[in-house]
Amino acid sequence: MQALLGILFHSIGGFSSGSFYMPFKKVKGWAWESYWIVGGFFSWLIVPPLAAYLTVPGFVGIISNTAPAIKTVTYVMGLIWGIGGLTYGLGVRYLGMSLGNSITLGFCSAFGALVPSIYYNFYPTEGKTSFTDMLSSTGGQMVLLGVLMCLVGIAFSGKAGMLKEKDFAVGHEDKDKEFSLIKGLIIAIISGVLSSFFNFGIEAGKPMAEEAVAQGFNPLFQNNVTYIVILWGGLTVNFVWCMYLNFKNKTFGDYTNSQTPISKNIMFSALAGTMWFLQFFFYGMGESKLGNGASSWILHMATIILTANFWGFYLKEWAGVSKKTFNTFLWGIGLILASIVIVGIGNSL
Repeated sequence: MQALLGILFHSIGGFSSGSFYMPFKKVKGWAWESYWIVGGFFSWLIVPPLAAYLTVPGFVGIISNTAPAIKTVTYVMGLIWGIGGLTYGLGVRYLGMSLGNSITLGFCSAFGALVPSIYYNFYPTEGKTSFTDMLSSTGGQMVLLGVLMCLVGIAFSGKAGMLKEKDFAVGHEDKDKEFSLIKGLIIAIISGVLSSFFNFGIEAGKPMAEEAVAQGFNPLFQNNVTYIVILWGGLTVNFVWCMYLNFKNKTFGDYTNSQTPISKNIMFSALAGTMWFLQFFFYGMGESKLGNGASSWILHMATIILTANFWGFYLKEWAGVSKKTFNTFLWGIGLILASIVIVGIGNSL
């Protein structure tokens, strides 16, 4: 029953994450950096402490009394993840919901499954699996097979992107004007690698979550304390970058431009930001049932990929491409999802 609840919570969180960019599509007349940071204030600054107040009312005291070293490492993990989150938005912008999410989260899944074990190879920790341990165990070998399959799936997705670009070059000039394969691929790879640091932030801030449980708060919501510190790091990076773009592109006027639907733009940006935070909220609930191993991470990624591709099809991102292009994309998605299942099985052995 605990496992089923964990899967349910992860699925809800994954659906929220895979859908969060949809409200941004309704924003009119604002530059990307303007609506991204408005959404960011809600997902990283406003909603997290509100969620913590409702579920772990003593969160301020817990954070205040936590050792500075723990808070610093957790915050730094958030800073690195913040770069991944920032580039994630750009990846979706240039590659679309389907391709952008598949490539970014494919890398995120593979990297998130491998990096901890490589880290424990250099810094052995009791109860943790090192890369050497993975090579010598059946479960570890399955994880590595899954990672390899994931990379092959990403290669197929990249090939589909190249074919899509070729298809759109002639006769479809009106389709997906922002689509840019090379720019999108570079950004998606960076984002996929750095986004996995959120998982490391949860591990670094574990003492705060454990303290919440020790004080008698519901274990289901223990990570809501840790999220506040991680997301401060994410906000820092995104705020600096968006302010720089506002200055560079002279788009500070977006926030007061009466020629645009300001209230609606703020509302849709706020909705997008809140939906993005909900992925963490439900991830924390799922993690409390399944543990913060690769299985939780992989399940979360799989749901996001499936949801994002549903929206990609809904938005007709692949309308007008050749049958060969579409089939290549389906092969890529199939391989990525299969790899996620294999990694999950490997981690359960």
